[in-house]
Amino acid sequence: MKTAVLKVCRIGNSRGIRLPAALLRKYHITDTIVAEEKPDEIVLRRRRASRPKLSWEETAKAMAAAKEDWSEWDSTSADGLDDA
Repeated sequence: MKTAVLKVCRIGNSRGIRLPAALLRKYHITDTIVAEEKPDEIVLRRRRASRPKLSWEETAKAMAAAKEDWSEWDSTSADGLDDA
């Protein structure tokens, strides 16, 4: 892992750092990064693109297409929860 010493500079009333262009290209950083604060460090990482959420109908279709074996769940009907 390479180490880079970055100077903290004034940006209005705040402070900031400038990331080298090579780092921006290497990690495909365009306009937003995530800063994660840990006990003894700050981790900067690119923001991952979120996948669109499935609707209930799309989820049901995906589950049906998976053809999973749910037969073990049938035994839960005799566990007495129906009487509660």
